[in-house]
Formats: sequence, C-alpha cells, structure tokens
Amino acid sequence: MTTSSNEEKSNELRAQTLYHGTKANLKLGDLIEPGFTSNFGKGKKAAFVYLSATLNAAIWGAELALGEQPGRIYLVEPTGFIEDDPNLTDKKFPGNPTKSYRTKHALKIIGEVTQWQGHPPEELKAMKDAVERARQMGIEAIEE
Repeated sequence: MTTSSNEEKSNELRAQTLYHGTKANLKLGDLIEPGFTSNFGKGKKAAFVYLSATLNAAIWGAELALGEQPGRIYLVEPTGFIEDDPNLTDKKFPGNPTKSYRTKHALKIIGEVTQWQGHPPEELKAMKDAVERARQMGIEAIEE
C-alpha cells in the first residue's frame, strides 16, 4: 500500500465511530496519548494508543486494562494518522475482524458509552488467563 492509500484509509476510518476502552477516568476534550504503561507483556511504555471501530473490542480493552477502577469506553477522535493494529490483524488473524487500530498521535475524547454489557465472567477469566500466559512467555505487543 502506498503512503497516499494509507492516508486515504486513515481518513476513511476517521469517518467511523471509534472507541477506546480503558479504566482511566477522563472527561470530554481530554487527550489519550502514547507513552503510558502497556496493559500487556512486561508493562513497557506503549508507543501507540489503540482504538477500535467495534464496541466489543473496546469492551475487551476496558475489561483487560490494568487497575482496579471500573472499565470505561470513550468515543474518540484521532488527531493524526491511524493504522491497522498488527497485534490483531494479519500478523495474528486474517484481515482485521475486530476493526482494531493504533496511532502514535493523541485520541481526543468526544463522548462516553455509559451503557454497555461486559463479557460473561468465565469468558473474561479465560481471556485474562490467556493474557497472563502470554506475559509469562514474554510475548509483547508488536510496537514496530
């Protein structure tokens, strides 16, 4: 894909409703930026901020985020280029079934989803166990 087609795709993605799941308590207008501790692997500083065009993926983000606070899902607007998240696309799954993306630019909070249903406890436990196994095996997020 050429740079211009990457930019066109990024612009197309901006036209969709985009979500970010977290446990951070933020308000309208706040920016979510890279550089905070990753929720996965060894907890290094994340080079990217992650977002999704599906509520389900954002729910996973909110449920798997580190911390004891309740999960939150924000409607976000990217301030720069966004691209497919290689952790959930062709490097691990064909295509981009979760419509998951990442950016090195801030995401601006433009709203919050306050009514959402979390995953069943047994499904959430299985996912948390899988994340922990990956951490113990030294599997890190793709940050290239």
